[in-house]
Amino acid sequence: MLARLGLAAAGGALVYFSYEPFGLWWLGIAGCAVGLFALAPWRQHSVGYGQSLLIGLAHGLALYLLLLPWIGEFVGNMPYIALAITEALYSMGFGLLAARALRLKWGLYAAPFIAVAVEWLRSTWPFGGFAWGRIAWGQVDGPLAILARIAGPTIVTLATMMVAAAVIAVFSKRIRAALVLAVPVAATAMVAHLPTAAPIGEVTVAAVQGNVPRMGLDFNAQRRAVLANHVRETQNIPRQADIVIWPENSSDVNPFRDEQARILVNHAASVARAPILVGTITEDAVGDRNTMVVINPDASVGEHHHKKFLQPFGEYMPMRDFFRRFSPLVDQAGNFQPGDGTGVVHMKAAISGREIPVGISTCYEVAFDASAQDAIAHGAQILTTPTNNATFGFTDMTYQQLAMSRMRAIEMDRAVVVAATSGVSALVSPEGRVLQQSKIFTPAVLEDELPLKDSRTIASRAGSVIAAGFDIIGSLCALAALYATRGKRLRRNPNAA
Repeated sequence: MLARLGLAAAGGALVYFSYEPFGLWWLGIAGCAVGLFALAPWRQHSVGYGQSLLIGLAHGLALYLLLLPWIGEFVGNMPYIALAITEALYSMGFGLLAARALRLKWGLYAAPFIAVAVEWLRSTWPFGGFAWGRIAWGQVDGPLAILARIAGPTIVTLATMMVAAAVIAVFSKRIRAALVLAVPVAATAMVAHLPTAAPIGEVTVAAVQGNVPRMGLDFNAQRRAVLANHVRETQNIPRQADIVIWPENSSDVNPFRDEQARILVNHAASVARAPILVGTITEDAVGDRNTMVVINPDASVGEHHHKKFLQPFGEYMPMRDFFRRFSPLVDQAGNFQPGDGTGVVHMKAAISGREIPVGISTCYEVAFDASAQDAIAHGAQILTTPTNNATFGFTDMTYQQLAMSRMRAIEMDRAVVVAATSGVSALVSPEGRVLQQSKIFTPAVLEDELPLKDSRTIASRAGSVIAAGFDIIGSLCALAALYATRGKRLRRNPNAA
């Protein structure tokens, strides 16, 4: 049992190193394989219910304690550790279900689908779920990332687990099983590699990273300094841009209520001679909103996007009175209200004069499949991820989030503009390749010509349906495994590793 727990923890650590900023994608496959091996029968020894739960817990804690320290950068270690433990509970569930399945002849085939079903649950429940730890994010630099064009991150996670299961099959000399697992992955990858449609045009985009003052200012003065920084950097755009993208919270002072802020934002748009997508805080009859709004060079106000997928325990506090019993930190959470728009704003290109549909996933939204899917369904020809990562300091968070934007680029076959207050900002090609990238906590302007596309990938048309099919298969496999192994005593398994 100690050996199994050690392997499970080692597997979780290996998966962690597949994520950015390390990006060692093959360690994600290795970590999943080691985790499966820790749950598999060894000769005459299968794991029981309690043991499988502990093995899953060891794997999950090793992964999430390494992956999520940035959570505690602003609010301390208690919320970070609480979230890591919460996420590890789902790993316990996978440990239990996978261990049951691996007792059966078809267990290696079922385990990847069970992993996808558990990942779906973790990414949707409770409070909208936490999709940050999806296995797919660690594969953005690997050969499996291209599969995102078929069914988004879900199929990338499934393929990663299938390859990991194939590795287990090879080591246990089950070559036929290895082929059954590997061949569908290879065949699907061939489909995903088919040529995509040509661009319908180009747009010159400037992403502005104004940077955030770290010391010496009170809250209000710092907000105004952030706005001034973005105005200053906008003046440094090297050549005429069609559109300009500012980050989330780049004008944390509401320019529709603060005259000085409005003057500064209008001045920036006038100097740029191009529309600017500005991140700000607004208020309406529903409540406070995290808003991206278009400000035109003539100071007119264009379309807006109210953030739809809000971060629980940060931008809003679910069950505030209940959680206040455990910590006063709950009162640091905001009270923002979600939007319900299309996820698209139209910006009139300064050079060509064409109306460009820009899809927006504000910060945390990029982790949710529906955000990019909705934007593409409503005609987005380019995507952007405006984000504010300054609260999380020099942690891995901003690099992990950039990987998600890159995966969305591959999934939707769209260029992505990442604009961050403090970094990392980036311009990403539709193939998920980083064309330009800023340094963290450094003022910067990134500018380039990016392709516009109006074609649709399989993922953008039917990805949610395909992913739901995988989730259903995984849930049925889990139920079948529990039923098939009910009441059975531990005994020698002919499929033991």
